Amino acid sequence: MTNDALSRQAVRDYDANAIAFGIPGPVLMENAARGAVELLLSLGAVGPVAIVCGKGNNAGDGFVIARLLAVRGIDVWLELVVDPEELSGDAATAFAPLASLGIERQPFDEEKTTRRLRGAEWVVDALLGTGTKGSVRSPYDRAIDTINDSGRRVLSVDLPSGLDADTGECLGPTVGAERTVTFVARKMGFANPRSAAFTGQVHVVPIGARPPSP
Repeated sequence: MTNDALSRQAVRDYDANAIAFGIPGPVLMENAARGAVELLLSLGAVGPVAIVCGKGNNAGDGFVIARLLAVRGIDVWLELVVDPEELSGDAATAFAPLASLGIERQPFDEEKTTRRLRGAEWVVDALLGTGTKGSVRSPYDRAIDTINDSGRRVLSVDLPSGLDADTGECLGPTVGAERTVTFVARKMGFANPRSAAFTGQVHVVPIGARPPSP
């Protein structure tokens, strides 16, 4: 963990540095998800927990969170904004074991997802990560609105979906989280006072490697 805020590029450098020193991407993802689950448990979460996922590494964190919650006996399900066939890399690896655990996986549908989310204790936002640039596009914009309309407690993974990691400005619809669990260090955009309305309380957790030297 570092006290220095990380930019989008610094996050990429951190991951590349960790992998170069022999820490595989799935291990970093496992450590990140474990930190998120420990935070949820410390906040008294008992479930059910709905995890709304995209397709990148942010979604991969969400998949591992789902697995770790399920093995602890917490009712959890996924709302998938993309077809699982579109998953690749570490996200696909993280998704693979979920079926054997009986974790329910529902395709995102605005009306049905809205109804399902209202039955959750917590909604985990694992849609978009630090690499997001440009305007939030469909179906992510609709998924973000659905999370915000749920009225549930929301935990965002690394940063709220729709928030720019570098500037802290909104790229379109943006998740309004109660808590944000961010990895390694706060993101540069969190210094923007306007970002606090979306991040809620920020919790920084380590994921098992040192950041690259400046």
